[in-house]
Amino acid sequence: MRMRVLTVLVLGLGVGTIGAQNHSTTASQGQMEGMDMGQSATPAKPADNGAGMDMTHCGGMGHCMGMGSGKTAIPDGVLRVSFAGKSTDWTLAKLVALPHKTVTVHNEHAKADQTYSGVLLIDLLTRLGVSAKPHGKDSLFYIVANGSDGYETVYSVGEINPDVHDATVIVADAQDGKPLTTEGPFKMVATRETRPARWVRNLVSIRVLAAQ
Repeated sequence: MRMRVLTVLVLGLGVGTIGAQNHSTTASQGQMEGMDMGQSATPAKPADNGAGMDMTHCGGMGHCMGMGSGKTAIPDGVLRVSFAGKSTDWTLAKLVALPHKTVTVHNEHAKADQTYSGVLLIDLLTRLGVSAKPHGKDSLFYIVANGSDGYETVYSVGEINPDVHDATVIVADAQDGKPLTTEGPFKMVATRETRPARWVRNLVSIRVLAAQ
């Protein structure tokens, strides 16, 4: 009789222990199931690469060049000429006050001769320190001219310098005695070229760079 009672007590304790363990496991699972796992992860913030930058004030691709590198936009009606960390902004009023040269060229696209008046490009560059009589390493310099529509062209400094080359490159502000309209206020024009492929209408930027 005593053995039966002990057996029942042992069995009862075992069942109670198993029941408590099962209850603990079930409670833990319930807590995990009730947890909102989505709230534990913080969504990654999209990187700001400037895609949302308001470009409407730039007035054209040429005007916005260099914005990403911290350079300021070129205002409408301004030609920016830069060399060796220095730059000058030319307005039409400033440019017409300088000595002008008139050239007559044949425009193969228009199938017509045209007369332009403007300032020698080299005269604008020497004001920033470009040599008027290049020699040695000066021949490594070249210019990149940009139009407001993003068009780009390149000249070596020797090509625009009458001390080296007999062609004439001007920043024109008038055609056939009248101010430039749809192609202005500034236009780069070069003589002694078969086609006007390197002429730049609506000129907004001229940068002097050095070949490596």
